[in-house]
Amino acid sequence: MAQSELDTVAAESTSGRMISVDTLRGFDMFWIVGGEDLVHALGTANGERNSGVLHFFVTQLTHKQWEGFAFYDLIFPLFLFLVGLSTVFSLGRIQREEGTAAAHKRLFKRSAILYAIGIFYYGLFANAWPGIRLVGVLQRLALGYLFGGLLFLNLKLRGLIAAFVAILIAYWAIMTFIPAPGQEVVSFAPDQNIANYIDLHYLPGRLNDGTWDPEGILSTLPAIGTALLGVFAGLLLKNKNIADIRKVGILIGGGALLVALGFLWGLQFPVIKKLWTSSYVLVAGGYSCMLLGAFYYVVDVLKSRWWTPPFIWIGSNALAIYLAWNVFEFGDLAERFVGGDIAAAFGNYGETLIVAVSLLLVVAFARLLFKREIFLRV
Repeated sequence: MAQSELDTVAAESTSGRMISVDTLRGFDMFWIVGGEDLVHALGTANGERNSGVLHFFVTQLTHKQWEGFAFYDLIFPLFLFLVGLSTVFSLGRIQREEGTAAAHKRLFKRSAILYAIGIFYYGLFANAWPGIRLVGVLQRLALGYLFGGLLFLNLKLRGLIAAFVAILIAYWAIMTFIPAPGQEVVSFAPDQNIANYIDLHYLPGRLNDGTWDPEGILSTLPAIGTALLGVFAGLLLKNKNIADIRKVGILIGGGALLVALGFLWGLQFPVIKKLWTSSYVLVAGGYSCMLLGAFYYVVDVLKSRWWTPPFIWIGSNALAIYLAWNVFEFGDLAERFVGGDIAAAFGNYGETLIVAVSLLLVVAFARLLFKREIFLRV
């Protein structure tokens, strides 16, 4: 990292931003903006010659069709977890310096803007009603931030814990004891559960999966629990009475316990991302805690930061990078540089080359924004 970038990182750190959090957020976004495509391109290029390691990564970077958990099923909840974590620092500072009313005002404003960006992202008026999707990734982040923030601003730690437990148990009870109308018994299968039924009959607009939506109405409830896990992590990191190395132990050890409890609960209430089941909240939240603990230890405790710049560039401007990646055709631009005869010269790895260059363009774009101190904040 160049000295000027080191100075920028130091300034960010002293201003209250945690380098490990930006790095982890960038690591999370990295897989969205091309990391996953690169691994799959390598897998396709190797075909039947895929090694055990590459096959493992290809499998882990593929969403489970329904029940189960792979690394790629962690990407979304990890981001929501980090939203909750950042809430503690951002809203906590406003509440401390300007008062609770000002913090609430900022919370509602940011949530509304993020939700509106989500509507725009999914097409807004490009489609005639009811072809407009009212829910989605950004909208879920907005709602998780809103309700997680409200709970954070108005409850003490015990109240937050009680709210978290109540949310997971309430969702479990609804899904476990209330069959979808027309179903004789409770089911967690697609189109046969109460969450999907509610989406079909009460969620207006376009549903992402035809008759239901993975970011639907009822499953928003446990998603708030994911944000609250981030709040707990933020409160831990903010606590100056706990030694850094102990924080690492709590995050990694506590995360491992959550993962174990989640899979155990999953024996009755399956781990299903598209329903955001309570067991899924625990599994994804546990892995998020463990990753945060590892990044916090390496980046903020050991201060080993030589490898962090690309992730910091992306993570400190995640919303802008996410929107740009979906608006601009980085893949088409990459083909202009290394497509055609150049890609053909690489044989089976021609597509891999294009994907790699596309990813490098995204990173270069993120670096440009970072160097020019252009950040999209809501």
